[in-house]
Amino acid sequence: MGRLLAGLLVTCLALTLGACATRSGEWGDEEYTIASGGSTGVYFAYGTAVADAVSSARTVDLVAEQTAGSVDNLLRVSAGEALLGFAQGDAAADAVAGTGAFAEPQDVTAVARLYDEYLQVVVRGDSPVHDLADLAGMTVSLGAENSGVNVIAGRVLDAAGVDAASIRDPQLDLGASIAAMAEGEIDGFFWVGGLPTPGIAQLARTADVRLLPIEQEWVNEVNDRYSHAYRPADVPAGTYGLAAAVTTLAVPNYLVTAGSTPAGVVRDVLATLFDARTALAQQVPAAALLDRRSAIFTGPVPLHPGAQEYYRDLRG
Repeated sequence: MGRLLAGLLVTCLALTLGACATRSGEWGDEEYTIASGGSTGVYFAYGTAVADAVSSARTVDLVAEQTAGSVDNLLRVSAGEALLGFAQGDAAADAVAGTGAFAEPQDVTAVARLYDEYLQVVVRGDSPVHDLADLAGMTVSLGAENSGVNVIAGRVLDAAGVDAASIRDPQLDLGASIAAMAEGEIDGFFWVGGLPTPGIAQLARTADVRLLPIEQEWVNEVNDRYSHAYRPADVPAGTYGLAAAVTTLAVPNYLVTAGSTPAGVVRDVLATLFDARTALAQQVPAAALLDRRSAIFTGPVPLHPGAQEYYRDLRG
């Protein structure tokens, strides 16, 4: 039934957009990819929906590809291995500056600011862990290698005075973390994603889970040390069955592309994103958060020239 509904939504997108949408002459005939994270996260769901919408509206071959996450996505985009990618704002800032996980500046520009992601430190409901300091000596995934999750986990633990080396970290992606938690193989895991993250929501339907609080002073310290990409936030009560809101941090999420991507391609992608926003949100709730007024605020990551043209035309 789920596949049938998804197919109907894609058909509706094609009917809605296909009659009036054309593509610029700057697309080629090859298959393009969106670097989209693990299969149980918001990135992959969003990437799949966007790929279907753009492919239908512009008569191109665009597909979502599973990856390790933000750092991996940025490297693929910069190397020309992916046309588009999703990335946390902090990781994208590091990529542009050539710091952190990046040995040198990457060829990365922003297409749009999409929505905010939330740090979620997940433990079982009956766990003795109630604070980040309690994680010492525990088996906790701090995110897959080359993921934005791993970047934030290290920074927050440091700000909280917790030695990451004291944690047994199997470096699992979200899907593997959820499976390991369900089997009792790990004590918890870090994740950064939209609310609700589908895989965690599924886990919460079969197991009692909690989120550990992230204190505002830690958020302030991380901002002072790095790119000021973070803000204090709350995971609302009711999310994953939580009885009360939990303090955490949020970081903006960008759709990125290489600076060398043709301007017409970027304009086509943006036009489809905004035209299909309502239909996309039926598949991925985070798509409803795309807003023309905030989409341009991607600093310190520069907007791609094609994106600048698109937003300028909207104002004109």
